[in-house]
Amino acid sequence: MLRRSFLAGGAAALGLADSAAAFEVTRSEAEWKAMLSSLEYKVMRRHGTERAFTSPLNDENRAGTFLCRGCELPLYASDTKFDSGTGWPSFYEALPGAIGTSTDRRLFMVRTECHCRRCGSHLGHIFDDGPPPTGKRHCINGVSLTFRPA
Repeated sequence: MLRRSFLAGGAAALGLADSAAAFEVTRSEAEWKAMLSSLEYKVMRRHGTERAFTSPLNDENRAGTFLCRGCELPLYASDTKFDSGTGWPSFYEALPGAIGTSTDRRLFMVRTECHCRRCGSHLGHIFDDGPPPTGKRHCINGVSLTFRPA
């Protein structure tokens, strides 16, 4: 497994592999930059993080659905949102088949990163300190989301 990851990473670094090809919705870097603000691009396409307590969606409590800003795929139902106190919109469960995960090994720690399964946009991370019934906390960058009221 490590060898396969190493080889895939090396191929990507050399421009021999296009990870975006694995997603239903693909755009060129120029298209992403044209449709997203600089912060949205940094978070969604470069795996950045917005500052805590800056997203209006952190305080969104109406019934509805949170969608991917990159492709409008429904990701989270409002009834799975909770106040984690962390400053980012938090959910205990994604909609079925909405997200993909990968291992994030940056900053001398290992975390579970989540992304939109349709366009690959970085959403945030999943932690094991959430409420029942899942015990998970999907800590999501608000700039990666839009909200559609019910």
